[in-house]
Amino acid sequence: MARHGAGTPFLLRLSLLLLLCPGGEWGPSRTLGCASVAVGSSVVPLGSTVTASCTIRSKLCRGLEQGKVQITWMLDNEPMAGSQHQGPGGTEVSNLTLPRFNRTQAKLWCWVEWNKTKQRVGMAEIRAGYPPAKPFNLSCFLNLSDYGLTCQWEQGPDSHLPTSVTLKWSPRAPRSRCRRSRAQVVTGCTPQGGRSCCTVPRRLLQLYRQMEIWVSSTNALGTAESEHLCIDPMDVAKLDPPALQSIQSIPFQTDCVTLAWEVARSNAHMELQCELRYRAPEDPAWALVTGIVGQAGTTQCCGFLFGVQYHFQMRCRRSSARGYWSEWSLGRNYTTHEKAPTGKLDAWWSTRPVGAGGWLEVQLRWKAPRRREANGRVLGYRVTLSPRRRGRDTPTACNTTHTQCNFSAPAGTRRVYLSAYNAAGESAATEVILLERKGQPLARLQAMPGGEHSFWVRWEAPLVPVAAYVLEWQRVALEPGGCSACWQMERDGAATTALIQDGIEPFQRYNISVYPLYKDAVGVPIHIAAYSKQKAPSCAPKLHLKSISKSDAELCWDLVPVEMRNGFITSYTIFWANSTAEVSSATVSPSLRSFVIRELKPSTLYKVHIMASTAAGGTNGTSLTLVTMVLDDIEIQFLFLTLGLIFVLLIFLLICFQKNGRVKQQFWPSVPDPANSSLGKWVPAELQQEPLQVPGMREPGLATISTVTVLERAAGKQPPATEATSTFPTLPRPYVRQEGPGTLGRGWAAAEPCQGPGGSGETVQYARVVGDGYKGQQHAPPRLYLRSSSTQPLLLDPSPSPKPYENLWFHGAAPHGCPGDGGYPEELPATFPLLQGLRINGAEELHDCRPF
Repeated sequence: MARHGAGTPFLLRLSLLLLLCPGGEWGPSRTLGCASVAVGSSVVPLGSTVTASCTIRSKLCRGLEQGKVQITWMLDNEPMAGSQHQGPGGTEVSNLTLPRFNRTQAKLWCWVEWNKTKQRVGMAEIRAGYPPAKPFNLSCFLNLSDYGLTCQWEQGPDSHLPTSVTLKWSPRAPRSRCRRSRAQVVTGCTPQGGRSCCTVPRRLLQLYRQMEIWVSSTNALGTAESEHLCIDPMDVAKLDPPALQSIQSIPFQTDCVTLAWEVARSNAHMELQCELRYRAPEDPAWALVTGIVGQAGTTQCCGFLFGVQYHFQMRCRRSSARGYWSEWSLGRNYTTHEKAPTGKLDAWWSTRPVGAGGWLEVQLRWKAPRRREANGRVLGYRVTLSPRRRGRDTPTACNTTHTQCNFSAPAGTRRVYLSAYNAAGESAATEVILLERKGQPLARLQAMPGGEHSFWVRWEAPLVPVAAYVLEWQRVALEPGGCSACWQMERDGAATTALIQDGIEPFQRYNISVYPLYKDAVGVPIHIAAYSKQKAPSCAPKLHLKSISKSDAELCWDLVPVEMRNGFITSYTIFWANSTAEVSSATVSPSLRSFVIRELKPSTLYKVHIMASTAAGGTNGTSLTLVTMVLDDIEIQFLFLTLGLIFVLLIFLLICFQKNGRVKQQFWPSVPDPANSSLGKWVPAELQQEPLQVPGMREPGLATISTVTVLERAAGKQPPATEATSTFPTLPRPYVRQEGPGTLGRGWAAAEPCQGPGGSGETVQYARVVGDGYKGQQHAPPRLYLRSSSTQPLLLDPSPSPKPYENLWFHGAAPHGCPGDGGYPEELPATFPLLQGLRINGAEELHDCRPF
């Protein structure tokens, strides 16, 4: 069941084809059984209107009698909309109009749609184009080898339609006008392969009789004919070229030659008119000699240059007709004979003194003689210091094949003589006057390109009459004097312009100088630089960083080499950009070689490049990367100075902490305080049992210590050695002073110490304490004062606390070698509270010790 449903559309199509094509026709025919297609014209002018109709006869198409027929159109593969209506006899007709047919060829199809199936039922092929173009430039010539008349023409634009071209001719009556003839027209030939030429065979021609010839082009839209050409075939005969036999110079007429030739055998019976042409290799065009009679066989021509090679050719045609010339004959070369050069040579010089011997170094340059004056190939040049005389040899300063010469001459030399010679002889000497360059210079000089290989030089003539001008030019990249031919002389003293062409290259810089030549001097030159053509430089200068700070950067660059500038540098442009693509630029004069970029951001990366520009364009250089500084130099110096001061201060404070005691003694000296002395708290056992006897009579107030004197032991003084006699351990001696009657209130606080058994005991003289009594107190007998064993540091004492000292009172007797002063210490005043702790009973036993 499914297969049956799937095959239904195919069966419908097949049945429709069979109905529409009962005769089995199939293809692009106009009538297919019950359907037909008609067009107004199968060939139409391009762009014109095309009409077509398609007719369906339903009665002749079985199966379509009851159904509705729908007709559609297709132009190639493009649908077209037509108008459908019922025609007579039960037909269905669809009309189609194409208002502008712009295709050169197309197929128009008629389709029928029945039961939702489309089928092509008719087709018409349409072509469009133009009428044939009129042929032009018709020409014919007769080839005498086979006497065939060959004609050629130009066809004109393509018509886009099949076109037939035919060459036709008809006989013409004598002395009749050349127009369309009513005589019998003969088809001469038909071109093959689309060519625009063909040849009429000899059997169809009538020689020595006028013929009317034309070209006819025909296609479906019309016919076009060329202009009619009326000719006698013999008048357009193309002859064979003659052959040159010989060329010789005439000795007595030195600028003339004689030529001999032979005409072709096919032309021997005709009267011929010939032409001769010749030229030298340097000549831009041929020289033509006309009016030569062909049958003569020889001719003589004059005006040739001496010692020059020429190339000769010859051709001929019938003298009684205006027909075609023969081809040029094969060429023949001939060199005329030479003679001695003539004319004067253009010379230019420069001089400079050499050493102290009175000699002059001369650089002489000259131009080779012109071809008309050389009279052959120049073999060399000769320079002499004096003119030549017959019968006498003249010393030669220079003999060379070049166009320059350096030689030495005496300092007084003002004239030299220059001549050229060839195989035929030597020219007359040209006198060269060595004038000084001290004349008036030109007022103004300009140079403009005359092309890629030339300059136009213009100047303003000076007020003084000028005999000639000398122009020099030198390529800057070359060494001075590297081009000996880069100069020229303008012999017209009234000239103000000159064209320079020798050795000029584009994109190269030239220095141009102009010298005015006066009668008795050479003018001072003026100079100008110029380019014949400019372009962008071949390279840009390389950037260098000269200095940089946090907001400025100074850049410098080298000059571009002259040979790589390719023009005048008009400016340098500096571009810089940071990481955020903020691009800035500045244009710098070409005379500068450095630039300072300002207003940069601190600690920022920048990329910088330079562009060198000429009038014709610019070239970018390589990129330079730089980073601005965080601080300027002054700020860095200030920072380092501040850090240095802080460092010195830290070192100073560290030393102060390390040496606290010494520094404290320097700024805050320590004074011993007897009241806080440890000796004031130390009391012997005998004194601890006895009550302190205080005099009952004392005045209020404190004792006054008037002076404290520091005494030092004399250097090198050693105390006498003693032996210990006491059973007590050896202790340091106290500082003891017993005041006598004459020294009331004063005493030495340091006593000479007693030596131990080893004799090594030492005592430093400590202090002298002078005390006065209270107010109103009478002087008492001398008393004994002992040094305190206080732990307070002493003045100028390197140790932090004093050494303990031994109180000799408790040992019963003084050690040996420690004599006393014979007195007894007095009782401590009860009214002296500061010395309460220094009171020692039994001071009377110290009579054996002398005061120090």
